[in-house]
Amino acid sequence: MTMTQRSGVSKKALSQCLPDSAIPDSAIADSAIPAHLLQHEQVKRILVIKLRHFGDVLLITPLLSTLRAHYPNALIDVLLYKGTEAMLAGNPDVNFAYTVDRTLKQQNYKVRYRGERALWNSLRAAKYDLVVNLSEQWRAALYCRCLKPAFSLGFDHPKRHNRLWRFCHSLLVPMEGHQQQHTVLNNLDILTPLALPEVITAVRQSYRARDVDSVQRLIEQHQLTDFVLIQPTARWAFKTWSITGFTEVINHITARGERVVLTGGAAQEELVMAATIVAGCLQPERVVNLAGALALPELAILIERAKLFVGVDSVPMHMAAALQTPSVVLFGPSNLAQWSPWQAPHTLLWAGDYRQLPEPNQVDTNTSERYLEAIPSADVISAIDRYLEPVSVNNVTSTASLASDSVDKPQLTYTE
Repeated sequence: MTMTQRSGVSKKALSQCLPDSAIPDSAIADSAIPAHLLQHEQVKRILVIKLRHFGDVLLITPLLSTLRAHYPNALIDVLLYKGTEAMLAGNPDVNFAYTVDRTLKQQNYKVRYRGERALWNSLRAAKYDLVVNLSEQWRAALYCRCLKPAFSLGFDHPKRHNRLWRFCHSLLVPMEGHQQQHTVLNNLDILTPLALPEVITAVRQSYRARDVDSVQRLIEQHQLTDFVLIQPTARWAFKTWSITGFTEVINHITARGERVVLTGGAAQEELVMAATIVAGCLQPERVVNLAGALALPELAILIERAKLFVGVDSVPMHMAAALQTPSVVLFGPSNLAQWSPWQAPHTLLWAGDYRQLPEPNQVDTNTSERYLEAIPSADVISAIDRYLEPVSVNNVTSTASLASDSVDKPQLTYTE
């Protein structure tokens, strides 16, 4: 059973838990790692905190794999936002996923209190040897301090550069250079003080046997043996391409004799977008619309079985990269260095090659601007054709001059 917890702990609330008189001026934690953490076999419990979105959770899997490799006897728990634990379904590195239910803050006091107490009791009972805080919320800092782990690591976030944040962690890790390197490497940076001899950089996309069974039924129902998977939607509309563009792409692919699986989330706007795209298709019988019909682990299996993934900057893009499915990705104003497909064969069409884009940290996520619409459908079709033609695609590069990284086959896992 997954525990739930309301969100919204503020700096003020944290200060009430830790009064100013308890925060010394020299609150920067001692950089010495406790001796028992250096004896890896002695470490029994580790908690990793990542209170962010689906893609962010998937990209912590290299850190989880690294911890598992070096602390073989430890139970590794995670603390995530409710729903995002689906990204770790079947992951053998994870013992238990605790979740924070952000909707509980809308409930009455008794409901919030029960959720708060249940989660805190469970976390405190674990008596963690190490807490790794990858988040910047004050709630995460509260866990690091008040759970009283033997040691805790956090990032020295610029907007949290104060005594209270330092006091909540045993040691803060600098973030210099994080704007210029991938999120996977940024996450792994937090382990630097542990002086581990090596790190694992492969993203692990996992699923369960029951997910395989569910997808197999869909494949048999729609007679899917060879297909291109297209995911046109994203969490934020500014990351999406035009409906017309996707319709033109699908018409081109089906004209080649290929079948297309169209996917998307269950949100109304995503369902409408998918239905509108299908309505414009010239051969709709060659298109299977599964928008809103798949859980994330099921989507992962379909992406793994696809001959090509076409999509935008979203969690399915990261899933395709983890699964080493060749991809054509349309990318907008997000930080390319941090969020491009990681260690995977792909062609990336960057809107910045066609128009001026705002700086990543200046994007209004509620904007009506559709930056990706500057990317011509002809360029997307050309990139797709290079993959569908019977030629090698091992050396495909991005129009943003980001070469695909060469890696071994990723770790694909499923469990009962």
